[in-house]
Formats: sequence, structure tokens, C-alpha cells
Amino acid sequence: MLFQKKPNLDWIVAFLGNPGSKYEMTRHNAGFLVSDAFADAHGVKLDRSKHHALTAVCDVGGQKALLMKPQTFMNLSGDAVSDAMRFYKIPLDHVAVVSDDIHLDLGRLRLRPSGSAGGHNGLRDIIAKCGGESFPRVRVGVGAVPPGWDQADWVLSVFRNQDAEDILRAASRAAQALECLMARGVDEAMNRFNG
Repeated sequence: MLFQKKPNLDWIVAFLGNPGSKYEMTRHNAGFLVSDAFADAHGVKLDRSKHHALTAVCDVGGQKALLMKPQTFMNLSGDAVSDAMRFYKIPLDHVAVVSDDIHLDLGRLRLRPSGSAGGHNGLRDIIAKCGGESFPRVRVGVGAVPPGWDQADWVLSVFRNQDAEDILRAASRAAQALECLMARGVDEAMNRFNG
């Protein structure tokens, strides 16, 4: 068997969502929608199964990044991210996480250098398993839970019509924000893309 050298990585980027066709285009899979936009922009496919995720390696403004779509389901996202962190010896502040956010209007972006889980189970699991809150994140607004809806039903509901168009535009902007974050730093990305 040939020995395969690990690539020298600068970043891990985890796009959060749930695996499987029944979750495609759901609010909770906004992170996966961003991964698709990001991969398209960089000419890669996240199709290599590694670290409990579908992965690809790409160059982003001179930074080498492992892109990950965890296949562990949302609530266990930390399993995939912590496994990759240990393998590549990447510090937590070079792990960027992209997730949905029900506290933001549909399509609005919020970048932060660190912070709490804000009630998001995927972020909560990463915080618990990866050593803290000090990782940059890109949160993509999917809209507040409407009156009379259960939160779980809302985040697993499918984007339709204008909402679908709006979230795909937001995913493209979030991919640009992520590129800016890695190439120019989180402060510049926040100044350009928050709001």
C-alpha cells in the first residue's frame, strides 16, 4: 500500500446540514447550500468520504482548505470536525463553520469570530467536542419560526418559490464571505458582508 502524505492545510471549513435527499433544500441545510455554491465557484466537488464527511481540498486566496459536509446529522457535527482537526492538527481559530440561523431574516448573513451556539445544535456539538467557541462562523438567515409552527418542523421545511430563490442568492453571497474571511480575515469579512 502506498503511503499518502497529508496535505498541509490552513483551514477546515465545515458546512452544516443533514445528509440524504429528504433534507435537500430544507432550512436546516443552508450550510450545505453554501457548500455547493462555494464548490462551484472553486471548481471542486465534495465527494471524497473522509472524517465522517464528504470532503474536498481547494486553494482559497493562497490558503489551502479542507471543505467538509458532515454526514453525521446535524446534532453530531462535532464528530466530523473534531476528527479532521486532530488529523490535520488545525487550531480551532482556523475552523470556519457555516450554518443556518432562525434568528436572522431570510438571506441575511452574520459573520462572527467566535460566540455561543445560539440554540443551534450543530454549533453546540462542535463547541462541546472541539474545545470551545473560538471559531469563526458564517450564519445564514432562514427566517423566524412562524406562529403555530414547531421549531423542528420549521427548520426541516423546504424552501419554496421566492424563498428558494432568495436562499440560493444568500448561499452565493455566503460563499464570497467565506472566501473573504479566509483570504483577508474575519474583520474585513464582517465589515463587507454582515447585515
